[in-house]
Amino acid sequence: MTSAYLQDTMNIAEICAQLGVEDAILSPGSRCAPLVIAFSRHPSIQVKSVTDERAAAFIALGIAQHKQKPVVIICTSGTAALNYSPAIAEAFYQQIPLIVMTADRPPEWIEQQDGQTIKQNGIYQNYTKACFSLPVNNAHPDVVWHIERTVSEAINLALSPPYAPVHLNVPFREPFYPQENQTISFNTKLKVIKQVTSQGVLDSEQWQDIIAEMSTAKRILIVAGQQYQDETLALNSLKIPVIGDIISNLHGVEGVIQHADMFLAVIDEKTKQDLRPDLLISFGQSIISKNLKLFLRAYPAKQHWHIQFSGQVADPYQSLTKIIRLNSSDFFATLKQRVTALAETEYSKRWHELDCQSKQLSDSFFIDKEFSEFGAIKTIMDFLPEQCVLHLGNSMPIRYANFIALTKAGVKVFSNRGTSGIDGCMSTAVGHSLATDKLNILLIGDLSFFYDRNALWHASIPINLRVIVLNNHGGGIFNILPDPKQLPELDEFFVTPHDLNAENTAKDFALEYDSCDDKQQLKKCLDSFFSLSETAKLLEIHTDRVVNDSLFKQWKDYQLKIT
Repeated sequence: MTSAYLQDTMNIAEICAQLGVEDAILSPGSRCAPLVIAFSRHPSIQVKSVTDERAAAFIALGIAQHKQKPVVIICTSGTAALNYSPAIAEAFYQQIPLIVMTADRPPEWIEQQDGQTIKQNGIYQNYTKACFSLPVNNAHPDVVWHIERTVSEAINLALSPPYAPVHLNVPFREPFYPQENQTISFNTKLKVIKQVTSQGVLDSEQWQDIIAEMSTAKRILIVAGQQYQDETLALNSLKIPVIGDIISNLHGVEGVIQHADMFLAVIDEKTKQDLRPDLLISFGQSIISKNLKLFLRAYPAKQHWHIQFSGQVADPYQSLTKIIRLNSSDFFATLKQRVTALAETEYSKRWHELDCQSKQLSDSFFIDKEFSEFGAIKTIMDFLPEQCVLHLGNSMPIRYANFIALTKAGVKVFSNRGTSGIDGCMSTAVGHSLATDKLNILLIGDLSFFYDRNALWHASIPINLRVIVLNNHGGGIFNILPDPKQLPELDEFFVTPHDLNAENTAKDFALEYDSCDDKQQLKKCLDSFFSLSETAKLLEIHTDRVVNDSLFKQWKDYQLKIT
């Protein structure tokens, strides 16, 4: 490798640093050596080495999500790049800026039976804003200009709302490593293209139209989807009912309706008609509650406005009539200024009555009940520290937690609900833990945990990570879903029972380990589990799938008391 060619990779790292990249997750390989050397030597970029590319990409996603800044991931050529795909898809649907760099063979050797060669250009095309393939030859000054311009373009595109991953495919010829005594350095005066972004605004006439339309609606409902915790949201004074799943992070806002998933499952036809909105205002991304989705589809609003600054807007309730291109915090802050004080309506009161009744029933349900994973999550959420980050694994943990709801305003909630897969949940939590000193607590099911054990297979396990594994020794959700539980193939092909426990994993990665199988043990374990430590901790909660199934059925029957 010539000194000039190695200098190009140093310039790639430098451009990334100047455009806001602070972190890079590298996976080992020979073809990616020039990029690994460049990023690991850059003084302004924190790098971590993670062997498993799938885990590496989710760890990077967690860092980028927590910091709301771009993170670079780098891997070698061939199937290594394919292992990035699940995390890239998740980042795409959650609008998280990953800068994906895949080393590649020179183009003339693709499909020529050379090792580790696959078609890498465009392999993530459905889940990235763009794919850029850098030239393999830098002999001409225009090629150097092209490389530097392309790297800036890729990062600026990832950071243009809505944020999203971008892919840089970087081919290399041998040799990959600098020669002995070869001097390489970072050029801080190279070509970097920076961008200035703006926020959307509406003029006075547009606002007058919005206020006039709102004044004609007697029943207004606000629904918040998944989003970062935003303390600037001005929702309290509007006197409009606001529904927020646990992943909407609105549990710190007074009066937010958190138990809609519970009462919408059991209320009668007349009550549903009474709750039907004239105007629905939504913001944020996806919601968890299936019952809320079904309600809003069966009883659609006459008007449905969605607040979203940029990007494609979904129509999950089949009622969308208007897209307002503003940030939600700006929309509600301006709305608060322009709307005179509203009185609480009977419509709003009814939503809050049902929510209050549901909360009281939820709180009383677990008293004297047999120990189950549902009850364990209730205990854990009661014991959560006031200031922490809570990660919810997919399948049953997030559903249980959403039924229970949060009361502690200082808890931030994250979950991989872009694609809602079980892969990468622990890796994402590890990434968050690396990005903050706050305690990060992961509630995860056993299959999801064992599927993602490589999240811990590296030298950077953060000491502020707390993993709680709900081990029912199989895919317990299939015992609860009404359709698969009737099948003769249930156990072998759906539940897939196992005898694994997490203690050996804790030993493998030097995590402090504890386990329990009843409520009193759990309370005792939690006292020390959330305390500061010099190592990460893992708590395994063993439950019986039959008991879990029975208790969840009791829960559904208990909901019938809501009137």
